[in-house]
Amino acid sequence: GVSMYKPKSKIWLEKDGKLIFGDGKCRLLNAVKQTGSISKAAEKTGMTYKKAWSSIKTIEDRLNIKLVEKRKGGHEGGGSFLSKEGEELLIKFEKFREGLNKYVDEKFKKIFDG
Repeated sequence: GVSMYKPKSKIWLEKDGKLIFGDGKCRLLNAVKQTGSISKAAEKTGMTYKKAWSSIKTIEDRLNIKLVEKRKGGHEGGGSFLSKEGEELLIKFEKFREGLNKYVDEKFKKIFDG
């Protein structure tokens, strides 16, 4: 029966055969958006600061856009925030992801239960 199996699906974006963006990077950008800091975002997503920073840099280089902007320190200190392009990529990817798991589950049930 179906209970023996569980469908899993993973979606990511590539350019020239190289990974650009997937769930992990989506979580990272969301965390930057929420925390206003790459180091806090790294902590929140279980990455080292170096890994988080290099992930962001890699996407920026591959897409030739800026994802994260730096805010200079003032009395509230510095930080990071998503650029317009970073925000756009995040929104589009989340919209794209929406409903895909439900679709996969329904198709799975139809084929394996039917």
